[in-house]
Amino acid sequence: MRDTSKDDKTLERVYKMTFGSVYPLYVKKAEKKGRTQDEVDEIIFWLTGYDKNTLAENISDGTDFKHFFHQAPRMNPNASKITGTICGYRVEEIEDDILRKVRYLDKLVDELAKGKAMEKILRK
Repeated sequence: MRDTSKDDKTLERVYKMTFGSVYPLYVKKAEKKGRTQDEVDEIIFWLTGYDKNTLAENISDGTDFKHFFHQAPRMNPNASKITGTICGYRVEEIEDDILRKVRYLDKLVDELAKGKAMEKILRK
């Protein structure tokens, strides 16, 4: 039998993290590799359906990840095409909906930082 207490604590921690506290880390990671904040924003817009104003509101309001993804205007139907490993887990195998969406975003930002072309990142 698998001990899920560690998984439950991880979920609880991720759910409570504010999007605004992680967003600058996404931008910093991208900029370190010569990419831009606008590209990070484009990824977020593509994945969630947020726009510049609603993204800024979520950052300034202290919205946690759970609510950030629950309130997303429109998750991109191509998000399911995001596959691969992030933080030691295969994204497509993550059962928890919110955690999978967080890892989708992590994966996309990783791809951006690794120099992948934007049309490939956005699964066009």
